[in-house]
Amino acid sequence: MRIGALLATLAAASAASADTIDVNGVKRSYTAQLPAKRLVPLVVVLHGKTQRGADMVARTAWPQVAKREGFAVVFPDGLNHAWADARTKAGPALRGPPEGTDDVAFIAKLVETLVTNGTADPKRVYVAGISNGGAMAMTLVCARADLFAAGASVIMNLTDEAAVTCHPSRPLPMLLINGTADPLVPYEGGRGSSYYAADGFWSTEETLAFWRKLNGCETDDAEVTDLPEKAPADQSTVTRISSRCPKGHDVVLYRINHGGHRMPGFAPDARFPKVATSLLGPQNRDIDGAETIWSFFSQFP
Repeated sequence: MRIGALLATLAAASAASADTIDVNGVKRSYTAQLPAKRLVPLVVVLHGKTQRGADMVARTAWPQVAKREGFAVVFPDGLNHAWADARTKAGPALRGPPEGTDDVAFIAKLVETLVTNGTADPKRVYVAGISNGGAMAMTLVCARADLFAAGASVIMNLTDEAAVTCHPSRPLPMLLINGTADPLVPYEGGRGSSYYAADGFWSTEETLAFWRKLNGCETDDAEVTDLPEKAPADQSTVTRISSRCPKGHDVVLYRINHGGHRMPGFAPDARFPKVATSLLGPQNRDIDGAETIWSFFSQFP
């Protein structure tokens, strides 16, 4: 990492502070980066399985984007480094949170706390997650659409179990970012090639169609745009697929062609990038996940 980038990361990390909140008698932890201004947009960023909120601080551009754009960002920690999303069958190789964990209640209380203390504008609260965190973001959109203005899921598809329990109180704009060479959550659905893969995923096209239907959109693609290839060495390209939806119900997919189970970004998303590429596939560098998600969210107050 270049010295300038390292200093920027350290400065952003030092601006974030760790805290806890009591949820049904369980102490839950999170890291927050809050601007001095009041009544600002709030983005809840959910890590993947095996990760912590601190990994999202250190390995994504969220802290820098939040600082530049003046919004608050929180990075909650899942119990056992995992989220209790709507799927109960999430793969035998990696254990999930303890039985009875209520992560919908945790995130709702966190949002309500930041709204009540005047930090967050209740009309501009957003949720984004990656992998298991992407499944949790979709679960939150399904269960507590009243709390959020838009949602984003990275490298995750729905399952029968997640879809059948999804009844949002209102349509929310939804952004998906999925890779076509993902060994854990296959773009075409089913079971991935990784030892850690779980069975029963829908395809990305089925997941996209589900959100289009919920949001009252037409079934076909509105526009398919191949984005400029800024990093030819990353082995992948990006196609943006938009939908014909009622105003404010947008559903957008960023398809990472030949992309793996990775967060697209201008900085490495893993401590050991070569190991990550061999296990999870390539990381795209043509777009940055945090920048892309924020530019989507910021359209929807």
